[in-house]
Amino acid sequence: MAISKQYLKSKPVCKVTFSILAEDAKKVGLVGSFNKWKATPLKKLKNGTFKGTVDLDTGNSYEFKYVVDGAFVNDDAADAYAWNDFAAADNSVVNV
Repeated sequence: MAISKQYLKSKPVCKVTFSILAEDAKKVGLVGSFNKWKATPLKKLKNGTFKGTVDLDTGNSYEFKYVVDGAFVNDDAADAYAWNDFAAADNSVVNV
């Protein structure tokens, strides 16, 4: 799993690329506080990695998880983790 960040000079936005290796998965989505926990589909690459880019406002922290064939998965490369009482589990956190 990996997260890469590209900060824009022209506006306070960071392009954050989320990727997860899930070779056997049929469908992977990204849910988080930035999309109101509605799944954003990730694109499957030939090497089995699913990838997608989201524009996030800088100066904030966002909680997120991957949804791999219906199962919630945290990112090993997250900036931090935050406990979520609703899910009774940790969420991954990305700081931009």
